[in-house]
Amino acid sequence: IHDFIESLPQGYDTRVGERGLKLSGGEKQRVAIARAILKNPAILIFDEATSALDSKSEQAIQAELRAIAQNRTTLIIAHRLSTVVDADQILVMDKGQIIERGTHRELLECNGIYAQMWELQKREEIARPSY
Repeated sequence: IHDFIESLPQGYDTRVGERGLKLSGGEKQRVAIARAILKNPAILIFDEATSALDSKSEQAIQAELRAIAQNRTTLIIAHRLSTVVDADQILVMDKGQIIERGTHRELLECNGIYAQMWELQKREEIARPSY
């Protein structure tokens, strides 16, 4: 994110938002993640934090988030399952109820809803053209 901010017209002093530079959805997400990390909270909550990012950016940010999440409570809400693969516990919810719980490996072995969603997302990823 530092390189992105440095590339802005006035670097860290660039005004963004309504009367300043307009950021894309992915840029907004990256800035929001950086701001959260700089506050160094004991608990991190990410709600679809990388949903507007391309796969390459998401993978880079996920790698950084894994390192930052060490020794602190991190709650990740995501539909893209690749986001939660390394979680200690994954809770699968449907209509407000927890229907499955476990690690990525455990949930795949159960061959339930999570495993079905994982397979579907993998097929969609393979079918998606890369540019």
